[in-house]
Amino acid sequence: MDVALMIEGQNGLTWPRWQRLAQAAEGLGFAGLYRSDHYTNAGPPDRESLELWLSLTWLASHTSRIAFGPIVSPVSFRHPAMTARYAAGVDDLAGGRLQLGLGAGWQEREHTNFGMDLLEVGPRFARFTEGLEVITRLLKSDEPVSFAGEYYQLREAILLPRPQRPGGPPIIIGGNGPRRTLPLVAQYADEWNAVFIPPARFAELSAQLDALLSARGRAPASLRRSLMTGSAFGRDEAEVAAQLAGRDRADLVGRGVLVGTAGEVVEQLGRIAEAGVQRVMVQWLGLDDLDRLESFAAQVLPQIAPGAPA
Repeated sequence: MDVALMIEGQNGLTWPRWQRLAQAAEGLGFAGLYRSDHYTNAGPPDRESLELWLSLTWLASHTSRIAFGPIVSPVSFRHPAMTARYAAGVDDLAGGRLQLGLGAGWQEREHTNFGMDLLEVGPRFARFTEGLEVITRLLKSDEPVSFAGEYYQLREAILLPRPQRPGGPPIIIGGNGPRRTLPLVAQYADEWNAVFIPPARFAELSAQLDALLSARGRAPASLRRSLMTGSAFGRDEAEVAAQLAGRDRADLVGRGVLVGTAGEVVEQLGRIAEAGVQRVMVQWLGLDDLDRLESFAAQVLPQIAPGAPA
């Protein structure tokens, strides 16, 4: 199982922080660096937030090994044709390392603050479905494509130059919803990214996905499975307690969060791998906490991730 980092871009991300984190992810042996795509926090106070595609363009040309991408980018922020153009270009610049995480959007505050229409849940997912259709058609078709939807329309549209990677970067769809999200994963995604669930629940949803994939004529093995989850890692018990900040340890572990010192985290990651997770994205909220990140990499990665430095 690969181990990657995931950071919250709305949580005070600045250029110096982004540059340090990218260098750390690349040098410490993490498989990738992923970030959220938000204008601001769900609740005040507002903090710094680098624009997603600017930050990923810098990353593409200043790293050489790690995978990267948004987890996830809402279609409510940008026209899907622009997202497809950005993704194809950044993936080419990176030599084929971008993974395109897409979502419907959820955070009401940022949409209200910046005058964007989030929509009610039903129309929101209808728009998301059309956005996925537009993006996949533009990335995969070498001929001009047309599409007549309620929210988006294409008329003899083609992306040029064509993506260097056939079909463009792989699409990741994140979420745990069995009624709306998983069917979209089976239809459009190259990777399913579950969010904050324990191994047993991951295995249940993964089995549901297998059935949905088979019904569409897709081999279950064709879909990569990943998990984004939180962490309260400490180099000793005192540091673990500081990371918990009064939260219930057993409750967090029961929800799939990584909690404890290196040995405990390795054991929890083993259970996650047994459930079928191929890449775990560890949410790292301390954007300046590089000393603890280095300890996580040195003590945990060699026991979990193939090829990580010992």
